[in-house]
Order: sequence, then C-alpha cells, then structure tokens
Amino acid sequence: MKKGLVVLLVVAAVAIGLFGWFKSNYNNMVKMDEGVQAAWSQVENVYQRRADLIPNLVATVKGYAAHEQQTLEGVVSARSKATQITLDAENLIPEKLAEYQKAQGELGAALGKLLAITENYPELKANENFLSLQSQLEGTENRIAVERKKFNEAARSYNTEIRQFPKNIVANLFGFEKKPYFEAAEGAEQAPVVAF
Repeated sequence: MKKGLVVLLVVAAVAIGLFGWFKSNYNNMVKMDEGVQAAWSQVENVYQRRADLIPNLVATVKGYAAHEQQTLEGVVSARSKATQITLDAENLIPEKLAEYQKAQGELGAALGKLLAITENYPELKANENFLSLQSQLEGTENRIAVERKKFNEAARSYNTEIRQFPKNIVANLFGFEKKPYFEAAEGAEQAPVVAF
C-alpha cells in the first residue's frame, strides 16, 4: 500500500510538472504572438500616417506644378491602391504580406517621383508648407523603416520560439504558425532612376 501511494505521488508530481511546462510554454507563445501583432499594428500605423500626409503634399505641389498632372495622378492612384490592401495581424501569410509590401513600394516610388519634380520649382522648394510636409514625410519614412525592423525582430523571436524542440510540440498542438517577414522589394539593391 505504501509503495502504491509513492507511485501515485510520483505520477501526480510528473503530471503537474508536465502541465506546468505546457502552460508556461503556451503562455509564452501567446505573449510572443501578441508582440508580433502589436508590432504589425505599429507598421500599419506609420503607413497610415504616410497615406494621410500625401493628399496635403499633392495639393501643395499641384498649385506650383499643374502641368505635372500625370505624376500627381500616379501618386493619388498609388495611395488609393496601398490603402485598399489591408492585412489582419491574425492572418499574416507571406503572399498577402508580399502584396501589401508591393503596393506600399509602388506608393514610395510614386512619392519619389513627386519629390523629384520639385527640383524644377524653386518657389515650391521654398514654400514653408511644402517644406514642413516634406520633412514630415521623411520622418514618416524613417518611422516605417524602424517599425518594419521591430516587426521583423518580433516575428523572428516568435518563429524561433515555436520551432525549437520541444516547444515545437506545444506550438503544433495549439496551432501556432510561423509569421512572415518584411523583405526588401525586388530590385531594391539598385538605386531608383527618376527620368522626366
């Protein structure tokens, strides 16, 4: 009888320890998943800030460069396309992230062309409103880079956590899936060419 009680206590202790290990790992994965989602929200936040600045920038440039209508329409069109693509932080899949990133890249290229045409308009370059908007846009582009980096770091930590043995057992049991990364846009290794 004493031996049976000892065996029962040992089995109970192992079960409690195993439960604690699963609970701890599960809760850590949930915390890291939430971190990835929070990082993604910040990425969306800074992209939205950029989208919000664009109409003011276009309106300011339009007053000075009315004959640059094609460039202005390109920026407006790229902004529209970029703001129509939304991603749910719960459902970040590589294909959707690539589509989102492509639309944002097209918007960045259109903005680059818009800022390049301002070189032809000295009075526009001296306009305080334009200078303020340009400065805000440059700051936003830096914020985008920082938040994308933070997102990639959060995704890397999370992906590492769910793929390490034996934690991958918990991840597979509870459906934790690998998160995609932001990657450099195709052709990003080459400097953009702006020609008019």
